[in-house]
Amino acid sequence: MPAYTFEALQADGKSRKGVIEADTVRAARALLRTQALVPLSVEPVTGSGGSVLTRPIGGARAFNSAQLAIWTRQLAGLVSSGLPLERALTALVDEAEHERQRHLIAALRAEVNAGAPLAGAMAQHPRDFSPVYTAVVAAGEQGGHLGAVLERLADDLEERQTLKARLIGAALYPAIVTVVAIVIVIFLVSYVVPQVATVFAGSKQALPTLTVLMLAVSQLVRAWGWWLLGTIVLIAVGARLALRNNRLRQKFDALWLRLPLVGRLSRGYNAARFGATLAMLAGAGVPILRALQAAGQTLNNTAMRADAEDALVMVREGAPLAAALAQKKRFPGLLAMFARLGEQTGQLPMMLQRASTQLSAEVQRRALQLATVLEPLLIVAMGVVVLLIVLAVMLPIIQLNQWVK
Repeated sequence: MPAYTFEALQADGKSRKGVIEADTVRAARALLRTQALVPLSVEPVTGSGGSVLTRPIGGARAFNSAQLAIWTRQLAGLVSSGLPLERALTALVDEAEHERQRHLIAALRAEVNAGAPLAGAMAQHPRDFSPVYTAVVAAGEQGGHLGAVLERLADDLEERQTLKARLIGAALYPAIVTVVAIVIVIFLVSYVVPQVATVFAGSKQALPTLTVLMLAVSQLVRAWGWWLLGTIVLIAVGARLALRNNRLRQKFDALWLRLPLVGRLSRGYNAARFGATLAMLAGAGVPILRALQAAGQTLNNTAMRADAEDALVMVREGAPLAAALAQKKRFPGLLAMFARLGEQTGQLPMMLQRASTQLSAEVQRRALQLATVLEPLLIVAMGVVVLLIVLAVMLPIIQLNQWVK
């Protein structure tokens, strides 16, 4: 049954918006009138025949990453309890907090009522449901264990959110310290230091070397500061545009992986994400070739994504998954080792999940260690710069006092 969004007036004169299901627009208006509502506008969420509109609703996402994980967990609980899918979606429509979410879930429910599979309905909304997400749901529907697959999908989304939040938390404090230090230094150099030149302009004494250097830096910042800032912005924008070229982006990502600290973190993060996605897809019953292709698309690093595509070609030609991954040195050896154990024991999804868990734990540990080291280093560096500026201001005063004596 098609779904319609409506805006109507209540008996008290207040406006009310929502989603309603009916056979036609006229039936929807009649249904609203039976609820003591005066319909102002009724528009279809789905097209004729129950087909979902191909454009994303409102042009934006209805769920962010955290909300999608919660919604998936709720749907998994309702389906696992034996509730029919249509009734589960109806309950989630009523519980949705935002109008955009209600519209999306209502569109899914209408499509399911029309006979379409849930994965097919989700595929019409690529902004909210990625190809990996829909592939897992499709495998769950085909295997007849949608509730368990949705539970596993919710676990994966929550683990990914946890890892991302911890990495951001580890980098947040050093980033704040760096920004504050830059602002303080710019203020001291552009405002405080020039006062020294003003105070001692009338004296015929030679200023200390450190003060002369700071005055030169101050003059440079005051005269060319905005030009320097504009140049930095243009370089950043130009680099971002240049990285849209696939070949340049792949070379940049390959060089990024070779960096001593952040390269290793990026390598571990991408490998953990790849392993977790591959384990989830394989555990849901998705064929290994399709699972490899979908898991490769989740890699942010294009160099590692190219390696995953090469591994896919090797597996398609008959090579074992472990052997294909072992030949790609950008993937940690731990992933290939656990893949080999999984192939030998027939428990590939479980072994890949274990590898992903270990890689995630290693990434978190290294990120926290890096943040722990950076925090005092940044504070010390900031203190040294401020000390040099203070010395540049104080040395002429000390020199003047000695001259007066």
